[in-house]
Amino acid sequence: MCGICGIYNYGSQLPVARAELKAVNDLLIHRGPDAEGYYAQGNLGLAMRRLSIIDLSTGDQPISNEDGSAWIVFNGEIYNFQELRAGLLAKGHKFKTRSDTETILHLYEEKGVDFPRYLRGMFAVAIWDMNRKRLVLARDRVGKKPLFYARTPYKLAFASELRALLAVKDIPREINPAAIDAYLTLQYIPSPMSVFKGIHKLEPASVLVFENGAASVKKYWDLPVGEPKFSAADTGELKERLCAELSEAVRLRLVAEVPLGAFLSGGIDSSVVTALMARHSEKPVKTFSIGFKEEKYSELDYARQVAKMYGTSHTEFVVEAKMADTLEALARNYGEPYADPSALPSYFVSRETRRHVTVALNGDGGDEAFGGYLRYAGMKTERYISGAPAWLKAAALKGIKGFPKTAPFDFFWRLEKFLKISLKENIESRYLSAMAFFNPEEASGLYSEKFRNLLGRDINYAERYLSKLFEPTRWDDLVNRLIYTDTRSYLPECLMTKMDIASMANSLEARSPFLDHKVLEFGFRLPGNLKLKGLGGTKWILKETFKDMLPPEIYRRGKMGFGVPLGPWFRGELKEYWAGLCLSQKALARGYFKNEELMRLWDEHQGGRRDHGYKLWALMMLELWHRQFADDYKVG
Repeated sequence: MCGICGIYNYGSQLPVARAELKAVNDLLIHRGPDAEGYYAQGNLGLAMRRLSIIDLSTGDQPISNEDGSAWIVFNGEIYNFQELRAGLLAKGHKFKTRSDTETILHLYEEKGVDFPRYLRGMFAVAIWDMNRKRLVLARDRVGKKPLFYARTPYKLAFASELRALLAVKDIPREINPAAIDAYLTLQYIPSPMSVFKGIHKLEPASVLVFENGAASVKKYWDLPVGEPKFSAADTGELKERLCAELSEAVRLRLVAEVPLGAFLSGGIDSSVVTALMARHSEKPVKTFSIGFKEEKYSELDYARQVAKMYGTSHTEFVVEAKMADTLEALARNYGEPYADPSALPSYFVSRETRRHVTVALNGDGGDEAFGGYLRYAGMKTERYISGAPAWLKAAALKGIKGFPKTAPFDFFWRLEKFLKISLKENIESRYLSAMAFFNPEEASGLYSEKFRNLLGRDINYAERYLSKLFEPTRWDDLVNRLIYTDTRSYLPECLMTKMDIASMANSLEARSPFLDHKVLEFGFRLPGNLKLKGLGGTKWILKETFKDMLPPEIYRRGKMGFGVPLGPWFRGELKEYWAGLCLSQKALARGYFKNEELMRLWDEHQGGRRDHGYKLWALMMLELWHRQFADDYKVG
């Protein structure tokens, strides 16, 4: 696990300056504090920072092939590299190390740019093929490892993080208005966009090949859309296969030459991972949990039950609003606006976990693989009331208008959300309404006339982005349709971004067994009614498969999610901080928003009439990002 970067002066023969490459690489030191490495030959330079996990003595990068004609830098872990290595040795390839990095390079020699298809794991890879004058960039299937790149008329540069890439000379910093619009709706900026027009993210499951002055990007993997689904009549056999697939994914992720543990939230997914780790481990598993002093947001009691059941070495940590002095560090680490508030507890649990271990397994991906989100149940339920007249739904929505609503757990907050979703005309709009911080109508009403004019036709980018993932002719299963959309959007762009930055900012490697591509493919071929049973039985087959390995309270509990008590915080310890930041003259002068609309949101929240905690968080993180990277920016 590490951070990687590189510069290719393709439009000239100017040599890559070691100082410039080092300036980029130094900004990745938190991703790899154990070692650094450089390769510079003429107008091409590669660099990396290493977090040593496997092959501690000989695994430093960059690594070359036998004759030095190809070089690689790599961020990630390949869990089937031993199997691949054995096959390559049998074909005559010669190895200098025991590392997965060198295996990837020899696999490229054997398979060409199709090499990612054979990798099982998480990765961002850069390969320089000297003979072909070809630079190849590749990213894993679900975007666990990030890769940003930028191209000028004379230069192509890449890095694991956006803020490191900004250290490259001549990289433009023009803000992309459509990215700001997408951010406010989705809480993230979807690839291939970034917050800057001239910088892009390589999309998950993609390979970029740059040669002869031209770049081509192609996808190499997708969920098995169109393949036959398993039969629901074979439930017993499917449960056995699910247990075997997930158990194998966990076992593979226990390979490390450094201390290893697990995040334990108290939910189904992390509890199952902990149970399977205990099955494969000779020593007690080290588990780490985080909670809040606000009891209804905390899952610590549930995590303790699992820890007790498996005799884990358990550590807990509590987040309080006073810890929000870390907010500026968060904005700096993410490098572009990012608004998922669970980034804060994820950062803290990663920091505390790193004091004890270097690798931590987690439950990320269980909801996408097996239908765990409450919005799936809500959208399935909506089908049963779709025949109700719109006026009746609107009347019900109006009838609950006066009730206080506390996001995200209050009954009336959820009911209002459900009714708003039911009034949308199509599945794309309903999905977006379920996901949005500011839905398109709210965002449009918040924008100043100047910013609306700047956006022009780019306004409501999120709707167009998501509509590409909803192709009605390919679907007959609502649950799998939603899972596919989340796996192509919310999972890589939001959740994987959150975990990568939160963990790597603390030099911790995070591994996700549920996101093994074989587990994802198996889960996707399950019928939707085995994942979402009835109207509210989320992750039914996962719970049934592992119910004997979990405490009864874990098996029976509903989904909670990684909620953060933003509402109380913004009326308490973060109140003055938010007002001083987002209502400052500097923030208001940026010109994104109507001042009176900002004040309305603030006054409604402070008066307890609405809970705008998530909206206020998004606005705060946007302004914090500007203070770090574009302090003088004003619209127009």
